Amino acid sequence: MPAIETSAMLLAITGVAAYLLGSVPFGIVMARLFGLGDLRKIGSGNIGATNVLRTGNKLAAFLTLVLDAGKGAIAVLLTRALVGEDAAQLAGFAAFFGHCFPIFLGFKGGKGVATFIGTLLALAWPVGLAACATWLIVAAVTRYSSLSALVAAVLSPVAALFLGRPELVLLCILLAVLILIRHRENITRLLNGTESRIGKKSA
Repeated sequence: MPAIETSAMLLAITGVAAYLLGSVPFGIVMARLFGLGDLRKIGSGNIGATNVLRTGNKLAAFLTLVLDAGKGAIAVLLTRALVGEDAAQLAGFAAFFGHCFPIFLGFKGGKGVATFIGTLLALAWPVGLAACATWLIVAAVTRYSSLSALVAAVLSPVAALFLGRPELVLLCILLAVLILIRHRENITRLLNGTESRIGKKSA
């Protein structure tokens, strides 16, 4: 019984720590460091790298992308090393959830795409690379970041299964569902033909 309680406590601590890490809004941090203003009042108002790119500052956007992806990757890698593989999946989900619903911003966060990619790369790099490749191909063809993310997310469970990582299918499904939910306004704009394309600066 004590061992079970200890394990449950360890998982709870892991989840909370990963969530807090995921809640760090690096897009807002980079926007302030580069003097770009309040990112929530620019472009789409999203806190991710795509919206930072709309300011025209490619370095700030790149750093946001790396740091947001790094949140998921670091949560997974540290937890795997200290606790174990099952806990690593929990940590990846918690970091992703933290980015989407950050406690530091009143639970109003980003779309989670970079953190999704970072989490998958750390959990199983072939699955993560498949998601990256899907994003890049769709982005190159359509120039829509949101559509690229949606396709990559929806196909991630298929990639996990095809690449021999069936234990990740459920997690990929959960992440994909949240990405779909977080992109519901983008989906509406895509259907209406009013979605902004990659690289378009804010007015």
